[in-house]
Amino acid sequence: MALAEICKISHAPYMKSHDNAADLERDCQQYACNLLNPFELSAPPFENPVKNLQNIAIDGVKSGIKIHFDHGTTTLGFKYQGGVILAVDSRATGGQFIGSQTMKKIVEINQYMLGTLAGGAADCVYWDRVLAKECRLHELRNKERISVAAASKIMANISHEYKGMGLSMGMMLAGYDKRGPGLYYVDSDASRSPGNVFSVGSGSVYAFGVLDSGYRWDLKDDEAQELGRRAIYNATFRDAYSGGIVRVYHMTADGWVNVSNTDCMDLHYKYEQEKENSK
Repeated sequence: MALAEICKISHAPYMKSHDNAADLERDCQQYACNLLNPFELSAPPFENPVKNLQNIAIDGVKSGIKIHFDHGTTTLGFKYQGGVILAVDSRATGGQFIGSQTMKKIVEINQYMLGTLAGGAADCVYWDRVLAKECRLHELRNKERISVAAASKIMANISHEYKGMGLSMGMMLAGYDKRGPGLYYVDSDASRSPGNVFSVGSGSVYAFGVLDSGYRWDLKDDEAQELGRRAIYNATFRDAYSGGIVRVYHMTADGWVNVSNTDCMDLHYKYEQEKENSK
């Protein structure tokens, strides 16, 4: 294929023979090593992948070859006196194409930690699963749960290792540890930031419009949950790449709770009815 030729896949020393079982087994063991060690992903088969991938992306602008894929979503998280609220939509898109309306964009890493997905779905899901494994190993080795700060540092280190190699990821990590509630933002540029309020994705500007007007530290639980729900709904109404089901999770000292999973259309009719009743 054209993309395989551009990426020099045809020059790679593997998968040359498909009718020899011994060759296939050897190639799988050598080039699919991430099945045994998830941190050993095969690099593109040319020297200096970071520089050459950047050159391919630049040439793509001139030649019309599209290397970067389109993606859109809306996720948000905020801390308040009662813990951490995470809220997301469920629409998975590839440009103008809607691939799914039921994508689960909150990953339950363990009972006291959650991660959100924004960017490339495959990248986020893969590394969230790796993080879940590392968190469990930490708990077995040290006889205590990993902190949110340490988990976010693991993700930042992973992002730094693959920086410039096409990783597409912008996630929030929310959890509760001995320091209290924690919320971090980590992306594929190896940025790692703690904070009280975050929103990530193509619809985040619309979500922030609601969050900025309604957020305060002393929110009650039901107020905080409704704020997250309404902010995501507002993004689904204005952003074509966000939609589907609005999921809300609440993280407390006792672990996470899935508060609600409501179709954005149902929320639209609910809020419209509230407007009519208030007139």
